[in-house]
Amino acid sequence: MDDLFPPFAPDPNDRPRRFRPVPFRIIAPNMITLLALCLGLTAIRLAFEGRFEPAVLAVVVAAGLDGIDGRVARLLKGTSRFGAELDSLADFVNFGCAPALILYSFTLHNLKQVGWIVALVFAIAMCLRLARFNAMLDDPNRPEWKKDYFVGMPAPAGALTGMLPLYLHFLDVPFPQWSTVLILIYELAIALLVVSTVPTFSGKTWGKRVSRDLVLPIFLVVVVAFGLVISFPFETLAAVSLGYLCLIPFGAGQYRKRLKKEGEEPTPSETAP
Repeated sequence: MDDLFPPFAPDPNDRPRRFRPVPFRIIAPNMITLLALCLGLTAIRLAFEGRFEPAVLAVVVAAGLDGIDGRVARLLKGTSRFGAELDSLADFVNFGCAPALILYSFTLHNLKQVGWIVALVFAIAMCLRLARFNAMLDDPNRPEWKKDYFVGMPAPAGALTGMLPLYLHFLDVPFPQWSTVLILIYELAIALLVVSTVPTFSGKTWGKRVSRDLVLPIFLVVVVAFGLVISFPFETLAAVSLGYLCLIPFGAGQYRKRLKKEGEEPTPSETAP
């Protein structure tokens, strides 16, 4: 029996493990992601309290931080597997759970169980979209030019366009009682676009090199855009959401032209409407 359960005798040569200090360039992007996550959770609380305007703005700011953290990580060379997983979890809360609960508290609760099912579909669609995005990152056969396009509507765009009824409500657009059904149909359409294979512009490879002649015009455009967002936030969000939805067919058309130019055969999912 002594051979089956030998006494534990620690090796005297074992040295305590020393953890290496983590560089700040790796911590900084994760801090931005955590700030965005805090905003998403705060938006849920504000929605429960009926404060829909600050709840929507919290999701919008979280979307802005989501567009920054990845670029900061690549700029500082601080990308990590931990950061990628944290970003995905934060995106699900910020762009799946938070908008779904805000919309449910705003109007979908009037449809009782049906409204809750639509909120669930919206949140789960974001989850599935993020899972597919992470899986496609590990595809070694994906051509470089396809990085200019997302497969389906990205999660931040889906969240921001999904809250279009709220923008219109803040602009005093009348919503009769029967309009709740239209909002339900609209949210289902956004959820389908999120999980679809319709290609949309990503813009990830844009801006790496900027022509010297375009530097000052870009500065002016950024200043004007900032002024519009600060002065007319919900008008700007509504216009951007409608413009983005109108540009989706053009993005899909450009993707198909690029496929022909590169000499590749589109898959059945890529040719689906």
